[in-house]
Amino acid sequence: MSIEVRDIYKQFGNFVALDNVSLAFSSGQLTALLGPSGCGKTTLLRIIAGLESADRGTVLLEGEDASDIHVRERQVGFVFQHYALFRHLNVFENVAFGLRVKPRKQRPSEANIRKKVRALLELVQLDWLADRLPAQLSGGQRQRIALARALAVEPRVLLLDEPFGALDAKVRKELRRWLRRLHDELHITSIFVTHDQEEALEVSDSVVLMNQGHVEQIGAPQEVYQHPATPFVYGFLGAVNYFHGRIEEGRVRLDDTLLHADAAPEAASLTAGASVTAFVRPHELGIAPEDNANTVGVAARITRILGFGALARIELVGLSADAQHFEVEMSRDQLAAQGLSEGQNVRLTPSRIKVFERECDSVLLAGAGI
Repeated sequence: MSIEVRDIYKQFGNFVALDNVSLAFSSGQLTALLGPSGCGKTTLLRIIAGLESADRGTVLLEGEDASDIHVRERQVGFVFQHYALFRHLNVFENVAFGLRVKPRKQRPSEANIRKKVRALLELVQLDWLADRLPAQLSGGQRQRIALARALAVEPRVLLLDEPFGALDAKVRKELRRWLRRLHDELHITSIFVTHDQEEALEVSDSVVLMNQGHVEQIGAPQEVYQHPATPFVYGFLGAVNYFHGRIEEGRVRLDDTLLHADAAPEAASLTAGASVTAFVRPHELGIAPEDNANTVGVAARITRILGFGALARIELVGLSADAQHFEVEMSRDQLAAQGLSEGQNVRLTPSRIKVFERECDSVLLAGAGI
């Protein structure tokens, strides 16, 4: 089922949660609404479900205005972060609940209810727990039961609000893979809310980045990560180092040094003297020994080396007055070859940068958690 929202505006007191948001969700796709707490993503999800009303704007389901359609008639399945299972009902009866409370004319027979519930429990691979109470299940099992209950009423769209937010990291990762496989089997139009960047990029077909009630960028996971449209998107999607400077002959000059030796295409297109912020991912930042004659790169000191796993992470502090912190990633083989050690003074030079002009960039960077 296709979903579209047009000019959705929602205000709580003096707080504007959604500021004229317009989006179209493709039929059969799994879309992530991603952003920091308070950006409006859960409010938008609840408005689509009919659990919340917009102050202005329209929700279209299959091209039909759903503004006056009651939540029970929107054929929407909703999965909450904290499961919302009925504690006094066993697993089987929790999944069957939505079918049993249908109006008599729409209610399946008891035999069909039992058949459908068994099939759903097999789908979520928990048929062996049919007689258990929710308190006897793990968090991951409860969330799968909550999903089976949402699917029982054959929703046209599935909405998930931070579905794995209450689970530990290992279980979250397992359930992310499981949800992706389940979606590939069912192809039901699904929207899920998350503030976890890795979760959104790993699971979804499309990502909607939201910030302060606005949509910052929409695109496939690889597209938004590789080609962020705004400083907020760059800063929110993964670890990042940033450098404030100005444009000089197609390069970024910091207070006392050039960030990079060669002209960068993005920097070259900007006006000389323009104030900019350059973003560099940790794996795009190289480390070279300190050389007092070298005027390229940022002078820094290694404060910590974390060498476990396939990649080593090096934490550094800049030697300028603001003592800015930086992070570099490299293979353990590279680390060993360079002979880096804690306390060593070095120069940081990027292999790739993304440059944005600084307008109200202090606000954008704060929103990105930088």
